[in-house]
Amino acid sequence: MSTSFPEAEYLILSSRLIPDHDGGYAMAVLSRARQMAAAGVHEGRGPLLLTFDPGTAADHARHRSAFVGRDLVVAEDRMRNLFDEAAGPHGGAADWLRRAGRPGEPDPALEYRRIDDAEGRAVVGIPVIHGDPDWHITTAPVAVYDADGRVAGIVDGFGALYRAWLEHVVDGLRAATPAEPRPVVVVCESRQLGELIAGWSDPGVRLIHSIHTIHLEPPFTPDAPVNALWERWFSVAERFDAVLWLSSAQRSDAVQRFGDEGVHLVIPAGVPAASAIVPGSERDRGRVVMLNRLAPGKRVDHAIRAFRAVVEAVPYAQLDIYGGGAEREALQALIDAEGLDAHVALRGITDDPERVLDAASVFVTASAFEGQALAIVEAMVRGCPVVAYDVPYGPRDHLAHGGGVLVPDGDEAALAAAIVRVLEDPEEHARLSREAAQMARRVDPDHVTAALAQAVADVIAAPSRRAQW
Repeated sequence: MSTSFPEAEYLILSSRLIPDHDGGYAMAVLSRARQMAAAGVHEGRGPLLLTFDPGTAADHARHRSAFVGRDLVVAEDRMRNLFDEAAGPHGGAADWLRRAGRPGEPDPALEYRRIDDAEGRAVVGIPVIHGDPDWHITTAPVAVYDADGRVAGIVDGFGALYRAWLEHVVDGLRAATPAEPRPVVVVCESRQLGELIAGWSDPGVRLIHSIHTIHLEPPFTPDAPVNALWERWFSVAERFDAVLWLSSAQRSDAVQRFGDEGVHLVIPAGVPAASAIVPGSERDRGRVVMLNRLAPGKRVDHAIRAFRAVVEAVPYAQLDIYGGGAEREALQALIDAEGLDAHVALRGITDDPERVLDAASVFVTASAFEGQALAIVEAMVRGCPVVAYDVPYGPRDHLAHGGGVLVPDGDEAALAAAIVRVLEDPEEHARLSREAAQMARRVDPDHVTAALAQAVADVIAAPSRRAQW
């Protein structure tokens, strides 16, 4: 399978990319960009990474610098932000934003957040929609300021604002090669952004949408209710030129529910194999690790409670929990209440997950649901056995062929027993470690990137699907 991408302009869209936020999502997005760069996209500089979060230019500069320092992006100039570029050189909004506006005033009934340039001059005023998960689809006016700090006009909602910037970016790319216009391939990594650009009618643009999470509500069976945030997305899914699912199971469930118009593909996130697998005898005996956000859906509390039984059977066992999030204080209180402070530690965010996984004897996850569960993949490619609840989509898919132990969802006693078995049985540990490492071939970056390159070639060869809408 060839890893050569067709000649095109490549953009990756993410609502935000902030160091040490959004867990596996951010790492998956950045990994895709780096793997495309390694395959020669834009002479090895990779696609443009476009973000839409309304932070300051100084914030975004720090983010870019941090990613470059960690070798997560090829170059700082390959990351651009809407609000950084909304400011004109002489104050007020940039020309492209003023042209997109129309006469009007902000809604007096709404609260507005003013976005200033580096000199503190007003550029954009965005409406603040409190408590509404569908805030992004509002058509409430976005205020556009002139060089004197006065409202010069309005843009009709976030969708119009985002599309105006994207059109400006694409116009600039096309202007660089006017004699040889190239197709524009947009990989959208955000459901909210996807909804807002699904109707982008430019015939030279191909839209590919990547899925990062589950679309179902409990009990997460194929016929379970669809998460309300995804209902509207599915109504526009067939407008994308391709939709990339992380697992065959999730793609199958979506197709069974909503039909298949030929746009749904399975392309997982690529994870490089370890150059060498650390054998069980050289790992920290008894060390169990978790790598995830400290968020309710990750159910870290299940693992903490289960660890009481683990310590009773394996007194030298240690659970190191890596990650940050809103649950940290409550989880520390649980550790204290369970009397596990000598055996369970919240280690915060790590910038070296490979080292953590190479030292661990077991990786454990207690999530209620996953998309791909990137941390599970990273553990397996480094030969670290996994213990997980049997939930869709990541754990069930990844461990179907070995490399770990699946236990009934929510059964903390079974979770503890599985951890003990893997820690205490050297033969079991060695077998699972071998199986885990073999899984690396399925997520090899060259294989995954080649599949994406073929998907791009296919959508470029066909007319834009939005031509029919």
